[in-house]
Amino acid sequence: MIYPYKDKSPTIHPTAYIADYATITGDVTIGENTSIWFNTVIRGDVNKTIIGDRVSIQDLSCLHQSPAAPLIIEDEVTVGHQVTLHSCTIRKRALIGMGSIILDGAEIGEGAFIGAGSLVPPGKVIPPNSLAMGRPAKVVREVNAEDRADMDRIINEYVAKGQYYKSLQK
Repeated sequence: MIYPYKDKSPTIHPTAYIADYATITGDVTIGENTSIWFNTVIRGDVNKTIIGDRVSIQDLSCLHQSPAAPLIIEDEVTVGHQVTLHSCTIRKRALIGMGSIILDGAEIGEGAFIGAGSLVPPGKVIPPNSLAMGRPAKVVREVNAEDRADMDRIINEYVAKGQYYKSLQK
């Protein structure tokens, strides 16, 4: 469902796929060929959420913000199943593993990979092209060519899956 919140309504690019039972409300912008999967909640009722192009926000994820900072997700980001993002910044081509939590003021660098189940605490900066994991998340190594190839595959597969499912909605 897509709802306004007070004077703000979501802005969703016509090529974006929004799955059944996703809820999007308020000051939310969703870019081109982005996919928002089943039972995801994106609330823009405290601050704004900006989601770039070719992003996948997978099933059961929850996106929100605090009054102090928006939530920004740049282009070609993969957000795994059951991820919580709160007033953080996710740079281009990053991957957030399933079940991870990224908190207020944290920044995930371009091309970084956050391992499944990780917790990135408030204000933590994960450098570009780093693999970080744990609770709290710590950098364990640089993203390698095999990681990058898998991350690229996931981006492309989710764009294609989103467009396939979108074609069924017509």
